[in-house]
Amino acid sequence: IAERDGSPMSVAAKEDEALARERLKRKTHVALGYRILAAQRWGDMGDGHISARDPERTDCFWFLRFGVSYHNATVDDLVLINPEGDLVAGEGPINPAAYYIHTPLLAARPDVVSACHVHTGWGTPFSAEVRPIEPITQESCIFFEDHAIFDDEEVQIQSVAAGARIAAALGDNMAVILRNHGLLTVGEQVADAVGLFVTLERVCEAHMKVRNPKPISPEAARFAKQDLIKYGPGRGTFYSLINRHIPDKRVVDSKTQ
Repeated sequence: IAERDGSPMSVAAKEDEALARERLKRKTHVALGYRILAAQRWGDMGDGHISARDPERTDCFWFLRFGVSYHNATVDDLVLINPEGDLVAGEGPINPAAYYIHTPLLAARPDVVSACHVHTGWGTPFSAEVRPIEPITQESCIFFEDHAIFDDEEVQIQSVAAGARIAAALGDNMAVILRNHGLLTVGEQVADAVGLFVTLERVCEAHMKVRNPKPISPEAARFAKQDLIKYGPGRGTFYSLINRHIPDKRVVDSKTQ
């Protein structure tokens, strides 16, 4: 690899360039993710958040500054927060609940790049029933043996310690049902976390609508899951939603660069 003038690019410069590309990808997907939530008519009251771990400052994460409508989210609207809750990059107020929930979660799960949570029409009432997802539909198999329940009355998360209890309940799973609160999903990519969240909401809708369902066997559920997640558990859904609702992905691009 060479610079434009033909001189070799240093190893450090190559690494910096790779980090910058990955950071931009994650931030772009976060902004697109918020617009996907808006397209589902979620988050109109600002009751949700999507995070992305910074690829360089791995104990810090990006999310939308407080007060921006999800349908208008752009890369320029994202802020970077450190473990102490300080603003590291970007401008504007932060969402305290996002800090309290995402900071301990990302600290507990170094394999996770992103988490997604927003209050929804089916996930929130389903969470009030405090029951697990069963393999009663194709999509529900994705979460078979891969979700947990945060069975606690703490619906108003007001501290990092409270977020740590959610992280402990999540464990190594890709999703957690927050009792009387709603849903939360995580992923190795922003696309996975957001795509999984939309899928989980659909799964909760099916659970709330069906009467006397007959779940498929554990063996059949595991077989279906492995096929459904082989290209990433939420990526296909994420990109399909972008193509459906955000045909011009450049709308989230930075206007300052």
